[in-house]
Amino acid sequence: MKATYLRPMQPRLITIPISHYCEKARWALEHAGIAYLDERHLQIFHYLATYRAARTDSVPVLVTPSKVLTESRDILHWADEQSPADKKLYPADKGLRGETERLERSLDEGFGVAGRLWMYTFLLDDIPLILRYSKKHAVPWLELKALPLAFPFVKRHIHEILGLTATSREDSRALVARTFDEVAERLRDGRPYLTGDRFTAADLTFAALSASVLLPEKYGVELPKLDELPREMRDQVVEWRAHPAGRHALRMYERHR
Repeated sequence: MKATYLRPMQPRLITIPISHYCEKARWALEHAGIAYLDERHLQIFHYLATYRAARTDSVPVLVTPSKVLTESRDILHWADEQSPADKKLYPADKGLRGETERLERSLDEGFGVAGRLWMYTFLLDDIPLILRYSKKHAVPWLELKALPLAFPFVKRHIHEILGLTATSREDSRALVARTFDEVAERLRDGRPYLTGDRFTAADLTFAALSASVLLPEKYGVELPKLDELPREMRDQVVEWRAHPAGRHALRMYERHR
């Protein structure tokens, strides 16, 4: 009798396609050369999948043969454990590793949240744009059909989750600008990467989370073009792309994505 073999289960990444935290996870898996299934959902509609997989309402969620991971940082560490030596995102040197992890955590908890909030203050009111790009992201057709009817609820729920207020746009813009200046200061000595001479989780995290304010062309899914954005948003994106930190993030996409 001919022998048959079971193929090992591929990791399954549950995502909201435009989420920059999901982009961070996608990038890490692909950087490590790990094949995975990208299970995509629209905002709010993702709840059923993430709750079934991990009893959580947030993305990304990575389901592996041995464990379920619900934080982008944990996904990066897991991917790094599988990656070859020349693809490691966390330095072997204890001091550099600690610096990399501190930067990653700080960017996750401050910059990433602010950039997402800033982006939503503009785009959450543009349902035609949201629908147009949702159709490009290979989400379930039923979610696409339901989105126009569900959008008032989705919008209200996102408002509540993000805590949107009258000052959210300026407050989040200021935090993004401050982070860009801090990154530029770190790079002022001529170093090619945030912690020295090699690409690490700090660079990947900064570049991925910058996507909400830079809209890079090499993002994991297609993002709106500059001429589709409201003028105030477009002008700010152009300014941030020209900033030394913005140029660094875009270089990371060119070199490592």
